[in-house]
Order: sequence, then C-alpha cells, then structure tokens
Amino acid sequence: MKRQVELLVELQQIDSEKKRIETRKHDLPVELERLNTKLRDFEETVETERKKIEDLYERHQLKESDLKKGNETLKKTKSRLFEVKTNKEYQALLKEIEVINRRNDELESEIINILEAIDTVKEQLEQEEKEYAVFRSECQSDIKKIEEEINSIDSVLITIQKKYGDVKEFIHADHLRRYDIIKQKRNNRAVVPVWKGICGGCHMNIPPQMYNELQKYEELMLCPHCNRIIYWDNRDNGGS
Repeated sequence: MKRQVELLVELQQIDSEKKRIETRKHDLPVELERLNTKLRDFEETVETERKKIEDLYERHQLKESDLKKGNETLKKTKSRLFEVKTNKEYQALLKEIEVINRRNDELESEIINILEAIDTVKEQLEQEEKEYAVFRSECQSDIKKIEEEINSIDSVLITIQKKYGDVKEFIHADHLRRYDIIKQKRNNRAVVPVWKGICGGCHMNIPPQMYNELQKYEELMLCPHCNRIIYWDNRDNGGS
C-alpha cells in the first residue's frame, strides 16, 4: 500500500504540473499581446512627440514667411511716404505702417515662442527615445522568450501527459477512481500529508488511533474531516 500512496502522490504532482502548463499555455498569448500593446503604445507616444516637432517646424516656416512678407510690405509702404501729396494721405500711411509694425512684432513674438517650444519638445523627445530604446530592448527580449515558450509548450505537455499515463498504469483502478472523484471535489488536491496528527488538507486533527494506523500503510485511508486521501509525512526521518 505504501507504494500505491507514493504513486498517488506522484500522480498529483504531475497533475499539478500539467494544470500549471495548461494555464501557462492559455496565458502566454495574452501576455504576448500585452507586451506588444505596451510596445506599440510607447512607439505611438514617441511618434506623437516627433509629430509635434514637425508641426512646430512647419508653423515656424509659415510664420517666418509671413514675417518676410510683412517686412517687404513695410518697406514698400514706407517708400510711399515720399510720394504722398497731402497730409491726410501721409497720416493714413503712418497708420498703415503702425498696423504692419504691430503685426510684424506679433509674428516675431510667435516665432520666439515656437522656437522655445521646439527646444522643449526636443528635450522631451530625446529623453523618451532613450527610454524607448531601453524598453524596446527589454520588451523584445521578453517577447522572444514567450514566443519560444509558446513554440515548445505543446511538446512539454505531451511529455507530461505521457508521464501521467505511465504512472496511472501502476495504480489500482479503485484507488485511481477514488483519486479522480476527490480531485474534482477538492480543487485538484486529493492527496495530502499528515504530520503530528494534523491533516495537510483541512488542518484538522485526525484521531490518534487513526494516526497510528496511518503509519503502518496497511490500507488507503481518508481524512475523516475533508475526505482526502492521507499519508504519513515522516519529516523526522526525511520523508515518508
């Protein structure tokens, strides 16, 4: 009977590993998509900053062009001062020159603000590009590992399933049937150790007489409280 209990313990360990691998197989594509999404989001953030600079340079060129036209207009308008014949025309031209000067001053201020904005965004972009380079390297490394694990996980499952089948062959049918029933009811944990009279599944004390019988391995025993298969965990001698 001791060997049967050992096989059931081994079967449960394989069962747990099998469940872990199956969960991993389900989670890996989700994790891969999460990393790819984070990478795309970071790329978009950097690209947004690049677009900001492009837009600022475009605005700068337009304002410089407007200022150039304004200065040309101012020059032409000033030259007309020598052509006017009446004081009224002269005053009108002065007013026009004042408006052009004011607009040119506004354009110069806007150009200065744009250049300052370009410097600020450039600094931000430079920092983000450095962070992105580090993140991309780490992320791509993680993505590669996950892809490799996805490609190999089926063969790992096949190996585990074969091992599971091999162990099952040596377990008595009635013991195996009981194991399967308890496993379904007890969250995949059908076999638990008992140490110092305490069940490792429900943490309740089992009767002293039962604990003594358990150590003899004469029959398959169940915890009277949680109905799991129990075995003596002889920790004092390094195991059962």
